[in-house]
Amino acid sequence: MPDNLVYERQTYDAAFQGSHGAFSEDAAGLLLPPNPELLPCARLEDVFEAVHRGVARYGVIPVENTLAGSVHQSYDLMSEYDLTIVGEAISRIDHGLIGLPGSSLENIRRALSHPVALAQCEMFFRRNSSIEPVSVYDTAGAVQAILKNGDPASAAIASRRAAEVWGGVVLLESVQDHPENYTRFLLISKPMEMVRPQTVNYKRTIVFRIANEPGALCRALQPFMMHGVDVARIESRPVKGSPFEYLFYLDLVGTSDYDQMYQAVEELRSQALSLRVLGMYPRATQT
Repeated sequence: MPDNLVYERQTYDAAFQGSHGAFSEDAAGLLLPPNPELLPCARLEDVFEAVHRGVARYGVIPVENTLAGSVHQSYDLMSEYDLTIVGEAISRIDHGLIGLPGSSLENIRRALSHPVALAQCEMFFRRNSSIEPVSVYDTAGAVQAILKNGDPASAAIASRRAAEVWGGVVLLESVQDHPENYTRFLLISKPMEMVRPQTVNYKRTIVFRIANEPGALCRALQPFMMHGVDVARIESRPVKGSPFEYLFYLDLVGTSDYDQMYQAVEELRSQALSLRVLGMYPRATQT
């Protein structure tokens, strides 16, 4: 984020990546009290910067989608910034093909959207080979862009709410590959003291690095097996500057086993080259 960037206000409740009408903005509504003051950001790293600088109290970031998989940039930025995960939300994602008023599906030759959203609609592009997928920074921003450009051959893949916000028309409903399409979002903030969650259903997310040697990952996971801790997700990301070495992210599911989970993490810490607890937060359910 440029140092000379000027904000309309000095503090926001949360920052999100995209324009108004984006799915991340919808997720902010699930994670925050009603009517939050939100800061739209062009890039995902701008969201992290806004929280890091104190411009926004929270950031809302996508981390995984049930059709397209992980949002790798979010994981990379979590390791880069000293921020804490304090909440999560799971949102159902329903994509529509949004065009200009008066445009028709038969005339569409380009469909703009975020690359993760385009990846959720691969079957649509196979069935409609005359339509070219075009990557842009945001789903709702794609709707804004086509309305601004006024090209009847251009459309966007975004939500119905984005169409309403920017004045687009839904040309085709539900263009994602499968109706069971969900994205998991995290709520991040500046580091704060981690306390035992006031619920028996929670998650603890950690990132660690281990020696690049045979059996190292197997040994790293053994404490969770021994203490009966459920590893819900494991994600590996490359270590920059160290070819073919990796950071490992784990989502650990807790119930009433807080002490067992804490012990398992500390046993892993004793053998890891580095380990950081990214957050401990209530576990979300699908909406």
